[in-house]
Amino acid sequence: MEAAAAPWWIWPLALFAVSFAIGIVAVLGGIGGGVLFVPIVGGFFPFHLDFVRGAGLVFALAGTLAAGPTLLRSRMASLRLVMPLALAGSVASFAGAVVGLSMSTEAVQTALGATVIVIAALIALSRDGYAGTAESDALGAALRMKGDYEDPAEGVRIDWRTHRTLAGFGAFGAIGFLGGLFGLGAGFANVPALNLLMAAPLKVAVGSSGLIISVINSSAAWVYIYRGALLPVLAVPSILGVMIGSRIGARLLAMTPATTVRRIVVAAMLLAGTRALLRGLGIWT
Repeated sequence: MEAAAAPWWIWPLALFAVSFAIGIVAVLGGIGGGVLFVPIVGGFFPFHLDFVRGAGLVFALAGTLAAGPTLLRSRMASLRLVMPLALAGSVASFAGAVVGLSMSTEAVQTALGATVIVIAALIALSRDGYAGTAESDALGAALRMKGDYEDPAEGVRIDWRTHRTLAGFGAFGAIGFLGGLFGLGAGFANVPALNLLMAAPLKVAVGSSGLIISVINSSAAWVYIYRGALLPVLAVPSILGVMIGSRIGARLLAMTPATTVRRIVVAAMLLAGTRALLRGLGIWT
């Protein structure tokens, strides 16, 4: 940990407050929290980035596990959609974590900032492109990647099926690698991949993204734990904050319009990504 003028106990309290807010926003956006936690804490708190990335994976895992039961009960998350994609991402996430710990802090900060900004732009351009009652592709039909849910905010019942399922597996392999590399929890691109590529409704993409993160993070987190890159004073208040915030976020998801979800996530990601990029380039230290 770097030297800081503030008393040490200020940082755990601040981490709890920030993590609580991130927990709410992360569930609404389906981004797992790590994509906000790592650049925000890495940019504004006096902790080495390796510790922040290790905590970011556990942070995202705790938040998604806390929100999972509510998301499954509301049918805004689908295990049939989650498990095959999470398996592909989990293997790649382990490889990404090994590579990430061998890179310099400045290189990771710069790459992290650029990646987060690009993903924010993708989410901003995304649409609720669900396939309705159209037939799914052959692989999606074989894996039974389909479902339905009631959207209280819109007052309609939506049936959905996946498309371009094979491309989705490839996308989640790449997402898992980048998630392990940056300690982001792999949720930063889940929603665009599910919604834009595989044609899942935006809210199903958001809800299922959280469960995918909980599987993918488990493999990458062990690499950081094994290397000693998990600091209790950083991880414990963060986990407590995100678990409480995530439960609230899961309840708000059903009542929040998709456009509001998108705006909240994009604004937070642009702020965090810009800070990480400028810090990595040595412009804002």
